[in-house]
Amino acid sequence: MSRETFSRYVQSRRHFLRSLPALAVVPALSPVAPPSTVRLLQRASNANQRLRVTGMETIAVRATARTTWLFVRLTTNQGLIGLGEASLGGRTELVELESFFELVRDESPFQIEQYRRRGRVRAASGDRVQATAFSAIEQALWDLVGKALGAPVSDLFGGRLRSELSVYANINRATSNRQPEGFAANALAAVDDGFAAIKAAPFDGFPALTRPEAEVAAATELGISCVAAMRESVGPEVAIKIDAHSNFDVALSIEVARRLEPYQLSWYEEPIPPQRVEETTRIREAVEQRMAGGEFLFGVEGFAPLCQQHAVDVIMPDVKHCGGLAEARQIATIANLHGVAVSPHNPSGPVSTAASVQLCAAMSNFDILEFQWGEVPWRGDLLSPPERFDNGTIQVSNEPGYGVSLNESVAREHA
Repeated sequence: MSRETFSRYVQSRRHFLRSLPALAVVPALSPVAPPSTVRLLQRASNANQRLRVTGMETIAVRATARTTWLFVRLTTNQGLIGLGEASLGGRTELVELESFFELVRDESPFQIEQYRRRGRVRAASGDRVQATAFSAIEQALWDLVGKALGAPVSDLFGGRLRSELSVYANINRATSNRQPEGFAANALAAVDDGFAAIKAAPFDGFPALTRPEAEVAAATELGISCVAAMRESVGPEVAIKIDAHSNFDVALSIEVARRLEPYQLSWYEEPIPPQRVEETTRIREAVEQRMAGGEFLFGVEGFAPLCQQHAVDVIMPDVKHCGGLAEARQIATIANLHGVAVSPHNPSGPVSTAASVQLCAAMSNFDILEFQWGEVPWRGDLLSPPERFDNGTIQVSNEPGYGVSLNESVAREHA
């Protein structure tokens, strides 16, 4: 390499690193850089200088009475489109997105760390709506950066470690019959679809613990009966995960966990709010099942205590709520230091799933990804190419960004 070429390489690399401080894509500087690296850095530098975010739109897709998928689309002066997802219950709009968009308007999408610094205090305020809006814009920026560089987002986080991901089917929203036979039927249907792991929340609708003792006991019996029916339906080899949605106190958490031991749970999720770290630790130390939690926590500061105190075996950051992909990556690093696995919370639409797939592909302590199973038959066709699962796995796209675009006709049909 000539001195002039090397000088251009160094300047390009420095410019790229300033633009993308969160990325792990750039190799260590060496006296002789491969030509492909020089070309990538020059392309990144040039793209960063020219590319600007110019617009934002939201697309609401109504799936069921309970579920609306809210997608965010950032547009640029060069015609690139970046996708994010801000789904939050049945909301069809999120006005909070506007103020976060103003932080990136007319800026390069490569300035992700700048955006995070500008918006993070508000996102970390404890308001889930603010966190979701902040995270959605961040997701869309990563999609834009990948498309600008012609690289999948997993490459921007150090490169993929796996080309397909294990996925579990969350059957909870698809189960309208909340009796044992309803859970059993959907558990078996998900297994017939190829999934080797399922999750349900049979304790939803649990009475307040201040209600009469007989009422609490009856709800406890019903939930345990639902788990028993699922296990009988799918047999001993399928992993069953149970989400208690923070309905219990410490004593009841331990009692229920022990009564569920014959059904060999894959994990026992959030019997109490995960912010109650000391109590969560007491439960984990008293039960045999793996513990999981953290689906609505924000940032490293939300997850670090769970990891540091070994309160759970698996943490569940959600790219829609935890601060986005860069934050989830940092959370996973903290978890890895403490021997905690990561299974992203993802009872979401297909855009969040596509983003989570790219994140997980490059994550060393990835466990399994969540998929909201059985809500609507047209879900997969919302994306191009379509979202597809094969024997409980999903392929990691090698296309730029998240490797998908929104199928306009399907989205309009279900607006």
